[in-house]
Amino acid sequence: MTGFVPLESSRVRLRPFAETDLPEFARYRALPGVARFQSWSSYSLADAEKLFAGMQRTPFGKPGSWHQIAIADKDTDTLLGDCALHFLEDEHQAEIGFTLAPEHQGRGLASAAVGLLLDYLFGSWHMHRVIAVTDAENLPAQALLTRLGFRQEAHFVQNIFFKGRWGDECLFACLASEWRTPAAR
Repeated sequence: MTGFVPLESSRVRLRPFAETDLPEFARYRALPGVARFQSWSSYSLADAEKLFAGMQRTPFGKPGSWHQIAIADKDTDTLLGDCALHFLEDEHQAEIGFTLAPEHQGRGLASAAVGLLLDYLFGSWHMHRVIAVTDAENLPAQALLTRLGFRQEAHFVQNIFFKGRWGDECLFACLASEWRTPAAR
């Protein structure tokens, strides 16, 4: 992935994925608790390699493209999780997602990473609106989005056939005008 400049907060670093990240990326994505609310049921190193290869061929910021951004420990550069970034066809809007390995959850690292990504999207990319879609049962993700200033715009009832059953999804959004400056957080 070319074009993404690493970002850093006091706790985390957002950076492009490296090939050396792929075994750890595949490991935590394969865990049932991580995969529960994701589109995959199983995840292998081959899946991670295919995703990585596709990102290398796709220009960063291309409308319609998805990119995974590594969430790394600021001091050790150890992979903690990832942020998904979807540049929507409307160049002023993006969709985000986030996944943290279970052993790194519950310490505010996802909030730090997503906040850093939002600063970048609203600041450097001048996005007007950023959305996130969550499974209606994924209460921790919804709580994180709410803490960061997103508002729930929709609750879609049984709108997706997911892992053998119909499921609900919630759409959250934040406008640039609603995003708080880093000093205000």
